Amino acid sequence: MRLHDLKPAPGSSRARRRVGRGTAGKGGKTAGRGTKGLKARGTVRVGFEGGQLPLKQRIPKLRGFNNPFRVSYVVINLDDLADLDVPGDEITPEVLRKRGMVHKNGLVKVLGRGEISRPLKVSAHAFSRSAEASITAAGGTVTVIAPPHGDRRVPAQGSSHTNR
Repeated sequence: MRLHDLKPAPGSSRARRRVGRGTAGKGGKTAGRGTKGLKARGTVRVGFEGGQLPLKQRIPKLRGFNNPFRVSYVVINLDDLADLDVPGDEITPEVLRKRGMVHKNGLVKVLGRGEISRPLKVSAHAFSRSAEASITAAGGTVTVIAPPHGDRRVPAQGSSHTNR
């Protein structure tokens, strides 16, 4: 026996019903679809969601979009840090908050505008490459702080999203 000799057992399979071929046979005229209505048509219109309010009607019109996972930083530049007179030359987000340079819960990012002449110990949530290079060239140290516990806005590595 070869593959081309295989056949179903007699009577076990039958030809499919060809509906919509006139009123003589079964499934003529409306072809078993009933009369009118969505299921009697050939296709469902674009954007139809089965009676549920379609997406294009559910989303707000002309109001924009707020990404809940956006990471926004409060930006501090090197020239701002150079002007600070801090005991021990240690700058942290708490020090910046006390000075009114950073709002309550902002993530701090240090950017490289300006120059720094004295060694500073700077702690922040993110640094630009130029800021990090300037601080270390002046003899200071850079410490990256993890976001507060429970904060889902974790910045990606090398992220440069800023809020100005």
